Amino acid sequence: MLGEKEGETGSITAIGPVGNPPHVKYERLIARAKQVPAATTIVVHPCEENALRGPIEAAQAGIIVPILVGPAGKISAVAREHGIDIDRFEIVDVPHSEAAAAKGVELIHEGKGELLMKGSLHTDELMREVASSKTGLRTARRISHVFIMDVPTHSETLFITDAAINIFPDLDAKRDIVQNAIDLFTQVGLGTPRVAILSAVETVTSKIPSTIDAAALCKMADRGQITGGLLDGPLAFDNAVDQEAARIKGIESPVAGRAQILVVPDLEAGNMLAKNLSFLAKADSAGIVLTSRADSVRSRMASCAAAALYAHARRGKAALPAA
Repeated sequence: MLGEKEGETGSITAIGPVGNPPHVKYERLIARAKQVPAATTIVVHPCEENALRGPIEAAQAGIIVPILVGPAGKISAVAREHGIDIDRFEIVDVPHSEAAAAKGVELIHEGKGELLMKGSLHTDELMREVASSKTGLRTARRISHVFIMDVPTHSETLFITDAAINIFPDLDAKRDIVQNAIDLFTQVGLGTPRVAILSAVETVTSKIPSTIDAAALCKMADRGQITGGLLDGPLAFDNAVDQEAARIKGIESPVAGRAQILVVPDLEAGNMLAKNLSFLAKADSAGIVLTSRADSVRSRMASCAAAALYAHARRGKAALPAA
């Protein structure tokens, strides 16, 4: 959640065009994160096995230093039940998930942690505190979310945005969504991203407003209102990710068929796309702050890795390790 050169992109791209084992791209992301200092991470309400095991394994790998926020008795019970060693980690005891969300945001404000990670509470509980106008973590830019997808049958790591926070974003919100995704991509060390602004078709038509937004976003990039990425749109999903589909449609651009960031028209489209990839293509999905309660331990490890790399880049103290 949230802004190098062409040959440097794809530093966590899988080896071979298709059919790679799950987690190949995530393993490279995790390996890079092990080369930077561990980031102190506030884990909110880790009261389920994967929600607790993921950050603890990330800690054991030297990627994060977790502070566990939630009902201490419940966290300890989950740890005992599943054989997770949490003895050396700090627990901040609060009575329930809503209190955990509020306390997590408060700890970030106090400088007790660099990163915030969702455990086993509902997204709206955490986001209510994050987005609060009085006590939240808002900046001048719109908050958005990025799914980092490892699709076994696709050679590229795919960033999908926004499929979790902004329901029907207007053009100004989409500009921030695009810039946030570009910033994440570049600051975790993946180079200059190819960004596809998705719609149902690849031509601009007044009958489909998302095509007009796509064209406007591309022009905004031309005018320097969006920086750091190569944009094209509108593009349909097929000609955004498949070069043959783009060739058949006669679309020639550096992005068509080779997109690495997919910007969806609205939350419904993005959520369905991400979940289709997860359940039909057996993809794994990671994300900063907002992980799914159904995420695997490895997905949560990858989420921690991406967040740690992003935090390291934001510190500005040292360059990211070479890919």
